[in-house]
Amino acid sequence: MRFFYSAGIQLFIAILHIASFFNSKIKEGIHGRKNWKSKVQALSKNKKIIWFHCASLGEFDQGLPVMNQLKKNNPDCFLVVTFFSPSGMQHCHKRQHSVDEFLYLPFDTVSNARFFLEQLNPAIAVFVKYEFWPNFIHETAKRKIPLVSISTLLREKQIYFHWYGTFFAKTLQKFTLFCVQNERTQELLKSIGIESIQVVGDTRFDRVAENKQLFLAKLNTSSACDFAVFEQFLKGEKAIILGSSWPQEENILKEALVLLGNQKIIIAPHSISESHIRDLESIFAGKAIRFTQFKDFKGEQILFLDTIGHLASAYYFGKMAFVGGGFSGSLHNILEPAIFGLPICFGPKHAKFPEATDFLQRGFAKEIRNASDLITFVKEIDSMNKQTILDFMTEAQGATFKCVHEIEKIVRVKLQ
Repeated sequence: MRFFYSAGIQLFIAILHIASFFNSKIKEGIHGRKNWKSKVQALSKNKKIIWFHCASLGEFDQGLPVMNQLKKNNPDCFLVVTFFSPSGMQHCHKRQHSVDEFLYLPFDTVSNARFFLEQLNPAIAVFVKYEFWPNFIHETAKRKIPLVSISTLLREKQIYFHWYGTFFAKTLQKFTLFCVQNERTQELLKSIGIESIQVVGDTRFDRVAENKQLFLAKLNTSSACDFAVFEQFLKGEKAIILGSSWPQEENILKEALVLLGNQKIIIAPHSISESHIRDLESIFAGKAIRFTQFKDFKGEQILFLDTIGHLASAYYFGKMAFVGGGFSGSLHNILEPAIFGLPICFGPKHAKFPEATDFLQRGFAKEIRNASDLITFVKEIDSMNKQTILDFMTEAQGATFKCVHEIEKIVRVKLQ
């Protein structure tokens, strides 16, 4: 079966090369992998290397608290992070991190995996959440390099748990340990014969708590000039935050706007391309101003965040959050507004996100489908208990410590 998988990977690579002529993101991924061998060879062979693999930027954020704590505990270790997606490579440097080297993960061929691992020779390999590449995993295990998966989240519909997914299930069996988010993932792994599992929770709770502390520390310093835009725009009010919005959420807000009166609104669109920002300016004609043009503020009702990196801070200035992606099945991070105690709403397609189900059950969030639902939710938020949300977010923290503890137990000798 591995032979057929490897043949499929070769076909996949060929298709990507063709697609790169038509898709800039794929083109960036192809270009970024050029000369990867020389980049790996250039790394010091005398370092105690810890290798993290993250599919993209979201998984990097999820793994970052673990990386930072490992580096703090083991300052001599050398952290290498690989990404599959260009978005991870493009934006990871905007985070405060302890990573020593970022690389694209080479395509998952046997020869690539062997060369990469022979040159890198990590003390341990840590995969964040999911995206398990069989050839890399098989070759890592063959070299007796410990394999740990953190913040693992799996669903019964995935290939590992079906009769035709035996090869992929055996790939997961190569792991030394799984630090999973919830008991359902633990049950699924046990169903395919995996027993080395710890239910530790989701490291994203620690990540958003860390971000909140960094934000509060900056809020009253001379570096808080960006926050002044929010303060001048809001003038003491709290805003409705439309976070990582797609057209579906933006159109719902447009329909609801007439019933929201003079309520201040901050929109952070998922796409900040010039064409999309212009579309938004057309939709909300005369009512909105861009973050980057705020010097010309004339009392507009809506602020567009046409920048990257300001949304998490904007939630501090919110009264509620309408989080995007819930109409496509790609719900964005609802923990970022929750860490500030904001009630949250989102579209109906959220089955892949257990935190969304949890929030709905606890009464912290509401599923909405149209403008009428949004208006109803806005009327309800004053009766929602912000402190209950904050207490839950505090209780859910701690996965980072548990992951670091397990990793250090496995490689304590190698890190000394």
